[in-house]
Amino acid sequence: MAHRDRWASRQAFIMAAVGSAIGLGNLWRFPMVAYSNGGGAFLIPYIVALMTAGVPLMILEYSLGSLFQKSSPGSLHAANPKFEFIGWWALGIGSTISFYYAVVMGWSWDYLACSFGELPWCVNAQAFFDNLLGLTSGPGEIGAISWPALVGLAATWVLIYWIIKAGVLRVGKVVMLTVPLPVILLVLILIRGLTLPGAAEGLAYYLTPDFSALTNARTWLQAYAQVFFSLSLGFGILTAYASYLPKRSDIANNAFITSFADAGFAFFAGFSVFSVLGYLAQTQGVPIDEVVRGGPGLAFVIYPTAMGLMPLAPLVSVMFFVTLLTLGIDSAFSIVEGAVAGLRDKWHISQQRAALYFSIFGFLVGIIFTTGAGLYWLDIVDRWMNDYGLVVIGLLECIAIGWFYGTGKLKAYINEVSDFKIGIWWDIFIKWVTPLALGWAIVMSIVQDFTRPYGDYPAWALIVGGWGVVAAIVVTASLITKLRPFKDNEEE
Repeated sequence: MAHRDRWASRQAFIMAAVGSAIGLGNLWRFPMVAYSNGGGAFLIPYIVALMTAGVPLMILEYSLGSLFQKSSPGSLHAANPKFEFIGWWALGIGSTISFYYAVVMGWSWDYLACSFGELPWCVNAQAFFDNLLGLTSGPGEIGAISWPALVGLAATWVLIYWIIKAGVLRVGKVVMLTVPLPVILLVLILIRGLTLPGAAEGLAYYLTPDFSALTNARTWLQAYAQVFFSLSLGFGILTAYASYLPKRSDIANNAFITSFADAGFAFFAGFSVFSVLGYLAQTQGVPIDEVVRGGPGLAFVIYPTAMGLMPLAPLVSVMFFVTLLTLGIDSAFSIVEGAVAGLRDKWHISQQRAALYFSIFGFLVGIIFTTGAGLYWLDIVDRWMNDYGLVVIGLLECIAIGWFYGTGKLKAYINEVSDFKIGIWWDIFIKWVTPLALGWAIVMSIVQDFTRPYGDYPAWALIVGGWGVVAAIVVTASLITKLRPFKDNEEE
């Protein structure tokens, strides 16, 4: 067997793991979730969720990859052959997310190209965004392919392929630029935002605590969801990345460093977002809650509108969309690397071939999201991948390790190699606290979907793009598991 790739240093591994965790969701999801769930008070349930679900699961995924020196399916198979299916399900969910995540990055390329000169969205940013996408009336009207979005999608996949084809040594070099750069750019954007009129009011909306929100179950549910999705848990990424570490590398300390770096960036991003939203609200003479908007709308409608009103608008626009691209690329190629590691371990093909095949397939699947109905399908698929796909993976991992493999065996390895020891608290979280929290999140999502269909989309679209995609991933994971079993005595 060929020697397994290794990170050039512990710093390279940590930077790659942090880069995977810190993505577009930190910029456009956390600030809005915090604003809608108690403002500054949201930090309380967020930190609780981070410590009771985020850190324990990150320690679990790191330790699996480090101990067994394989990708997520291979590591779970090594723990118990019956667990391999969970790993392929994780890679299926992550792969699906990468297909539309690359499209969002494609939009960023298009906006960046339009930022050199007079900004074309100044008159009406929403109309510009809709025209760029060729947006139709709903998911049933597919419409034409948006050629700018398709070109941006191709550019994204070419970049992903170039980064991962040479293995983790190149990844380690790339993240030394793409992790600190968006932090620096976001600081510059924050400095610019704080000098604008209305910025103080925007920050007040972001941070003013509403402690009554802590009595609302939805607030706690949102905190667990944000932590789980933000840390790249359930994708198979962290297990793959940890498998490139020497076997006796630290586990616990690396998990805490990655978790708190991600949380700190998400909280910091809120200052940049709400200083600009406060300025936009004052400029338009409307209450700030009328301009607050999360998701792609924040990045491609609200922020561009605000930037168009600023002095030196093209410069600010360039900085913002470079920030989006550098945030997005680390998460994108980490998802793909998790899948490539699984394919390479299973079929023993080269890194370059696995990366090429996956990139071509990802580009072809992503074309559906470049059509006029692409934004609707992206929204539906994303909802099901996050609320059902990733959460179920986390739940299954806890059950598999906590109740069948045994936390004791894994904890003994973690404590043997880590800078500090983890105690019985980790066993309790993996066996009880984390699975109960994730199970509760799943039940709440199901109740919500049956009482009020998501996004007011037609039922057939939710069945096809939601439950249908999840079912297809489960079936595919089952087939891959049976195609060529891992050999228990295989070593890298």
